[in-house]
Amino acid sequence: MQALCGIPHQTGHPGILLRVSEEPPEQPVDASSGAVTRARADLAAGREWKARERLVGHLAQEYDAEALELLGEVHHAMRDLPAAGAAWFGTARRGKDVDEAVDAWRERYGDHFAQMWSSLPRSVRELEGNKRVDALRRRAEQVGARGAAGAPGTGSGSSASGDDSGDGGTDAATIIALALGVLFVACAVVGLVTVLGWLVPG
Repeated sequence: MQALCGIPHQTGHPGILLRVSEEPPEQPVDASSGAVTRARADLAAGREWKARERLVGHLAQEYDAEALELLGEVHHAMRDLPAAGAAWFGTARRGKDVDEAVDAWRERYGDHFAQMWSSLPRSVRELEGNKRVDALRRRAEQVGARGAAGAPGTGSGSSASGDDSGDGGTDAATIIALALGVLFVACAVVGLVTVLGWLVPG
């Protein structure tokens, strides 16, 4: 596993992306949203998949810390640790289960910041003020900027290579055409001399 933001993976040392258990707690949510209440009812009825879909749809529309934490619990109960880690990454939840899930999430994407960023719920990506999420946003933007900077150079190189190849092809075709033209003229002259020899004896 590659180092994350200059800190080796699994070291536990503070870095730009802190372990979840080391981040200061956020303010608790006072009341449950309707989506969370219905999702809990789904869970009570044994419909984990329904609760997951309900929470994912809710979080695609708005940020809800309680829904985000519950989504992580649902993913964890379904043994999808990387998805649980992606959900819990933007919350104040603490514990060994959270750290294991976040580690699994990082392992799934090989600490590729852009892919990790894309795996977060949309409302989490749009929210500012969370230190871990903001740090991941900056890293993902840096990866995107490097990719954009490298693209023109790659395109120019390919274009130049193609142009050189095209020029070489044109020159060869011209030479071949000239050679065939000379050969055709020579054959015509020989043929003409032969015919004249037949028509004009002696």
